[in-house]
Amino acid sequence: MTDTPPDDVQADLDAFTTSLDEAIPPRIVDENLLIGTWNIREFGDLTEKWLAGDGDSPKRDLHSLRVIAEVIRRFDIIAIQEVTGALKALRHALQFLGDDWGLALTDITRGDAGDGERLAFLFDRRRIQLSGLAGELVVPAEELDDIDADALQRQFARTPYAVSFRAGNQTFILVTLHVLYGDSADERTPELRAIANWLDQWARNVNSWDHNLIALGDFNIDRIGDERYEAFTSSGLHVPADLHEVPRTIFADVDHPTAKFYDQIAWFTGEHGQPALSLEYREAGSFDFREIALPRRDLTMHALSFRISDHYPLWTEFGL
Repeated sequence: MTDTPPDDVQADLDAFTTSLDEAIPPRIVDENLLIGTWNIREFGDLTEKWLAGDGDSPKRDLHSLRVIAEVIRRFDIIAIQEVTGALKALRHALQFLGDDWGLALTDITRGDAGDGERLAFLFDRRRIQLSGLAGELVVPAEELDDIDADALQRQFARTPYAVSFRAGNQTFILVTLHVLYGDSADERTPELRAIANWLDQWARNVNSWDHNLIALGDFNIDRIGDERYEAFTSSGLHVPADLHEVPRTIFADVDHPTAKFYDQIAWFTGEHGQPALSLEYREAGSFDFREIALPRRDLTMHALSFRISDHYPLWTEFGL
């Protein structure tokens, strides 16, 4: 992973990093904070070649992983969904990022609904430090009805993961999750509403610690304004307008590029009684890597999704 790539791979990586420079704001010490979220498809095993062959499995190779790692290191901290039980790709990415990078990672979620997935945070320890809190959000049985009647039968399908961090004199809690897709869109509505209500309650509780609370991850929302989006924002979660117009998936319909509103970054504004975010919001967006990630491969979108991802990384910039 840290070896010098073949000349053609290096040329492609150089062009890719130039595109990243143009699309994502630079990180500036003591001035800004860049937070990302990315559902990296089946982020687990790795073929340790620069170019995976027809007979190799998985198809994610060293070139693909270098592309992923270049995206990761554009952020101060990034939440990653769909990390699997196998950690080879994640370990190699950390090797490339270097000793300055830290990791917070859940164990796998067991059971059919969990699909053996983990949730992770990767962060640059030169700019971000752990501030003490880490845990999974579990609802006590006696509080299930208080969240929303019939919204949650037992627990979230994949338990949300919350970790607190510090950047300069700002502290914040990031809550990441991957909402179960289910057999139909209607199946996702109760869990989304339950998550929104639980975050509302928790935001009020953590206010005494002077922590900001930001939710981010793959919420499997169909589109802005539909039932799933309304459930997600029902308790006052705010999604910045910059993210209303950006695509989330490489399979987006050409005529409706923002129809799938899967990935989100959201926070409370204080309008509904919760503590308002004290970080200064600047801008947000997604990053379209389709044409520039592996340009010499002539891959279909399906093939590209297993080498990089079927989701775009989503990001937001705050001022410090």
